Amino acid sequence: MNYKHPLSIIGFSFLLILLGCSADSEPAFMTLETPCRQCGEPNLFVSPDGTIYLSWIETINDSTDAFCYSTFQNEKWTSPQEIARGQNWFVNWADFPSLSVIGPWMAAHWLQKSNLGTYDYDIHIAQTLDSGRHWSPSFIPHRDSISAEHGFVSMLPLSSTRMLAVWLDGRNTTSPLSDRKDQDEHGHTGAMTLRSVEFDADGNLFAEAELDQRVCDCCQTAMALTSSGPMVVYRDRSEHEMRDISIVRRVQNTWTKPHILHADNWEISGCPVNGPAISADGKHVAVAWFTAAQDIPKVMVSFSEDQGESFSNPIRVDDGNPLGRVDIAMIDEGMALVTWLEKTNQKTEIRLAKVSIQGKEGIPYSVAATSEKRASGFPVIAKSGEQILLAWTEVDSLSTTVRTGLWRL
Repeated sequence: MNYKHPLSIIGFSFLLILLGCSADSEPAFMTLETPCRQCGEPNLFVSPDGTIYLSWIETINDSTDAFCYSTFQNEKWTSPQEIARGQNWFVNWADFPSLSVIGPWMAAHWLQKSNLGTYDYDIHIAQTLDSGRHWSPSFIPHRDSISAEHGFVSMLPLSSTRMLAVWLDGRNTTSPLSDRKDQDEHGHTGAMTLRSVEFDADGNLFAEAELDQRVCDCCQTAMALTSSGPMVVYRDRSEHEMRDISIVRRVQNTWTKPHILHADNWEISGCPVNGPAISADGKHVAVAWFTAAQDIPKVMVSFSEDQGESFSNPIRVDDGNPLGRVDIAMIDEGMALVTWLEKTNQKTEIRLAKVSIQGKEGIPYSVAATSEKRASGFPVIAKSGEQILLAWTEVDSLSTTVRTGLWRL
């Protein structure tokens, strides 16, 4: 059942201060009814024309899931539209489906089992050219035909005729050897890679590339389009198990070599399942990430004013005990809103902070209570015009559902 979360007077005042509103202005925050029922894995996408799309996985029954979406119109969500459903999907709290939209062309990705192994699954992409009325059969953007992990996808439109997808690709992790020293936490013996491909509305593939030959196994990728081209951020993995955030950019149709955004030097033997987030506006870029180097958990933000070629010193935004699960949205040149999960007094909260290239602006705000359980997933944030939307998964003892909130700048 949908309901609205109460805001305390103090908390509401903090939010007004945080977003730069006066107490005499119209309310800057409202909770929104969502059109899903028993659902989770929310995602948000803003199309080039400013339309905001909410997507999620709906649980139909014990064996069937459906991928659905809604658009934000007149400050409410439209009736849900179903893209696809299946009984052999790989549904995971950290590896959620996505939409990419430009005009009437929409592409939607989900994960589908390819074999009997726990982590044998492929990426499937379905498309529509009539704004969702008719969806094509899905295609697979990777051509290895190997039963292995393929996931943590990011997609965006490059033009009205091409879209770009990047993902973590496990085709090299399926060696039959079991005593290799480089075996990962899933029992794999090769390295996870980062790969990309362009595709058109007919599902034709172009410009297939391996972007990094050794990356962290199960942290989200994130991608944004800058004025010089697409930029991807992800958690890397060195031979010595340093798992810091790396960047690759495509400049003049050529991918740069990977380089570390900031040397946190987080040495960890297994994947922390905590990927970075990115937002861009022209030449301005903001990246948020979680690290626990030296066993000190932190949420960090760094800015770029040159399409991601260089970045400012990172700014810590958390309140001392973060769990990560970050997202970020640029709201102005050198200014962004960042979200994360914070543990406090035996509770877990979704926090929101305003941060600029000069540092943290004001007091972080507690948006909603949540759970540290995996089922609570990753809150996501998006900006369109003067509107900021947040979506998250609410967990109770029986089920999960998706909640959303709206701010006006």
